Amino acid sequence: MDAVRESGRKAREASRRMAAASPAAKNRALEHLAALIESREADIMAANERDLEAARAAGVDAPRMDRLRLTPAILADMTGACRWVAQLPDPVGAMDSQWQRPNGLLVGRMRVPLGVVAMIYEARPNVTVDASILCLKAGNAVMLRGGREALHSNVALAALLREALESAGLPEGAVQFIDITSHDAVTALCQLEEFVDVLIPRGGESLVRAVTRQATMPVLKHYMGVCHAFIDESADLDKAVEIVFNGKVQRPGVCNALECLLVHEAVAERFLPMVAAKLGAAGVEFRACAASLPLLGTTAVAQNPDDLGHEFHDLILAVRVVRDMDEALEHIAAHGSNHTEIICTENHVHAMRFLREADASMVAVNASTRFNDGGQLGLGAEIGISTSKLHAYGPMGVQELTTTKFVVFGQGQVRV
Repeated sequence: MDAVRESGRKAREASRRMAAASPAAKNRALEHLAALIESREADIMAANERDLEAARAAGVDAPRMDRLRLTPAILADMTGACRWVAQLPDPVGAMDSQWQRPNGLLVGRMRVPLGVVAMIYEARPNVTVDASILCLKAGNAVMLRGGREALHSNVALAALLREALESAGLPEGAVQFIDITSHDAVTALCQLEEFVDVLIPRGGESLVRAVTRQATMPVLKHYMGVCHAFIDESADLDKAVEIVFNGKVQRPGVCNALECLLVHEAVAERFLPMVAAKLGAAGVEFRACAASLPLLGTTAVAQNPDDLGHEFHDLILAVRVVRDMDEALEHIAAHGSNHTEIICTENHVHAMRFLREADASMVAVNASTRFNDGGQLGLGAEIGISTSKLHAYGPMGVQELTTTKFVVFGQGQVRV
């Protein structure tokens, strides 16, 4: 598709200027973007309302409506992210390490931008800002193809991004928003390896798998967020129930929401009625194994095999009683999605074993799954959470949007 190809050409051209841009210029653009979002809030909200009206008319489900909706609080988070990222150290040109060879050569690894980063994403218009500010801070150009359900919101935000770049003397072509809503645009973008260095799909499993199948360039991806909590026999149960409640109830439609609870058999009879009382009162339905079903009250139903390894995006929680940590780790290996795994325990040895052996992009002790988020982990914002291990694992911030190249300083050495 000619229009997508032309956007790729412009992004590649702009990426060369962005790679050489000064930290001060990039930070000015981010600060100006924050001010623009604040001053144009009414315009942004009006554009978002057009998208919401169309989504309601189309019968879009509640989790997707939640992701689509912008609020003053979400806009405030956007401006906060802009200013936070502006204050982060600039990674471009930093030396990760240096060493000297016996022949006198000084060898180092220097951080450099990836080049052109393409994003294909659904629903969430805040991704337009989060992805762009991280890419720009890291010296990249970015190509954005959002879902049709957020078109008006994304167009409004992309215009502010270009205005902020221009105000800082940076190429406005460094942000390319593709407003073509047909699937042909996605196919064209997936085949644009001449201009795109890495592609990041962000959305449901079907989108990620479709993009990965079509892409002719490297893809950073995560398919699902099947997040587990293991309640160890030594857990502080009062603390644990609050952690489980937060993980499941605070925002059940997101990828770092808790989907499965694993409980050591030694504490199941004490802990599960606590879970039933607190989460059941909040409307949570439990998909319970045979051992947990009698302990979970009136909102529990018998578990089906498909309930394990399932991303519910709703107030539904799978529950299983396990013999010990070995069985919990086996369950996670079989049903997890490499996203987030947590343990509630007061036993340091158990905590450290779980941290080593649970394979996920974030593993935590006595903390909610909801912390697997770039902003919560101190990255300012995130472009997505990678559950593949090359070249990033977990939330991707500014550092993860660069790579390293070898640089060598010599004094006339030649190879013998």
